[in-house]
Amino acid sequence: MTFIELAGIKIDDVTMDEAIARLNGFIMERSPHLIVTPNPEIIVSAQVDEELRNILNNSHLRLPDGISMVVVSRILMRPLRERVSGVDFMQKAMALASAKGYRVYLLGGAKGVANEAARKLRLQYPELQIVGARDGYFSKVEETSVVSGIRGVYPDILFAGLGMIRQEKWLANNLNELNVPACVGVGGSMDVISGTKQRAPAWIQALYIEWLYRLIMEPWRIKRQAALPKFLWLTLIKHGIMRTEWLKKLF
Repeated sequence: MTFIELAGIKIDDVTMDEAIARLNGFIMERSPHLIVTPNPEIIVSAQVDEELRNILNNSHLRLPDGISMVVVSRILMRPLRERVSGVDFMQKAMALASAKGYRVYLLGGAKGVANEAARKLRLQYPELQIVGARDGYFSKVEETSVVSGIRGVYPDILFAGLGMIRQEKWLANNLNELNVPACVGVGGSMDVISGTKQRAPAWIQALYIEWLYRLIMEPWRIKRQAALPKFLWLTLIKHGIMRTEWLKKLF
């Protein structure tokens, strides 16, 4: 599969349909696979976290989650064909699971979030088999029971929303023990599906300012949003790509 590198992190050039096809292939193979959804924030964090960097680069599928990644790839003349966001991928995966009879487990969010997401997904997909749902607040001591609980219900897909970095490391470190064909880190997607948080309207997404909407709705994200200019510096300015001729292409 074709991929590009942004600040040393591999991002697969996949469309949504291709990503879902890969997911289906992973399930049919039956061996454990890790799917990650890197965005600018996680790419910046990976610059100083070697473990995270290795996990991202060695994952079986790395979805281009952030629209800024797509824009930067076009400036670099190595364009990603489209953004494949974690929440959209999760919804499409539910449609696949419903149609194919795949078993799904939801892990993550605050107390009650995963269960509410499961309830709403069952309403949307009556044939969907959600075999388990629990929050993401568990200690290191509880980890073994969490893993055995997931493994014991034999899911085909595990969606983990444990927060950026924690979810990637947790899934990677427990991948073989979980023995789930497709393990997916989805960040706050369950918050959106459950209705705990609202996603930006489509017109805001189309203008590439979803980050601004999030900042207005959640001002505490200001420190996290600082990753965006760092990402642009790492991918463009640091390597001397952002020159006048490139700026002209944007306006």
